[in-house]
Amino acid sequence: MPPNAPEEAAPVKTIDRAAAILSCLADGPEEGSRLSDIALRSGLGKTTTHRLLSALVSVGFVDRGENKLYRLGYTLYALGSNARRYDIADLARPSLLRLSAETGDTVFLSVRDGDEALCLARSTGDYPIQTLTLKVGDRRPLGVGAGSLALLSFLPEEEAERIIATNEESRLPYPNFSSETLRALVAASRKQGFAFNDGRIVSEMAAVAVPVFGPEGGLTAALSLAAIRQRMTPERIKSLTNALKREAAALSELLHAREPSERSKHE
Repeated sequence: MPPNAPEEAAPVKTIDRAAAILSCLADGPEEGSRLSDIALRSGLGKTTTHRLLSALVSVGFVDRGENKLYRLGYTLYALGSNARRYDIADLARPSLLRLSAETGDTVFLSVRDGDEALCLARSTGDYPIQTLTLKVGDRRPLGVGAGSLALLSFLPEEEAERIIATNEESRLPYPNFSSETLRALVAASRKQGFAFNDGRIVSEMAAVAVPVFGPEGGLTAALSLAAIRQRMTPERIKSLTNALKREAAALSELLHAREPSERSKHE
């Protein structure tokens, strides 16, 4: 290990801990969370939690109310609003609502974030049995789950292979997604034009997904739909895939229409 490795590792560890605290606040009650609760959920000591919270409050990422409850601050919200690629969640909302209303099932929007898939939005239908194994903000290694598999499968081959190799350890909690299996799933997804997860995470649930391409033709997101396996007959999979592709095309058009106005802001 290089002599300066400990110095380089310390800031990274601090960032990881601060991110854990922000995640706890994001998942916590709307009115805010107590210091002790944040420490418990993040797995950090109270002293460390208090020190990091104080730093986050000082830069506006966290707000501390008079009731001594902590919650996410407006500065963090402003930063999120300026993250252009997350505008896609707003653009995709009509498609998600149409799909969930049309099918009765749960529909998801996911994007790539590094070597992971991040769920940005979800809409549930009116079918009595819903598949809610993925909530907004959840992350999975690329390839694990239908939307995540679509994001992996439609990347350039060399990049997809690098991710499969890199994510071997992070996929250990998902025994049905070995590297060999994942390569076969990627090949099948490319051949058929959509990704399918047949009960590999929850045995009685299945999901289908399609890629969403941006103005430059690059992979931007994935739309997926999950249901109990009994509803995933071959005929219905074909129908669902067509519906997903229709909405993916509509979303691509919205992204294309937005691009000129976004460019003009920076000219």
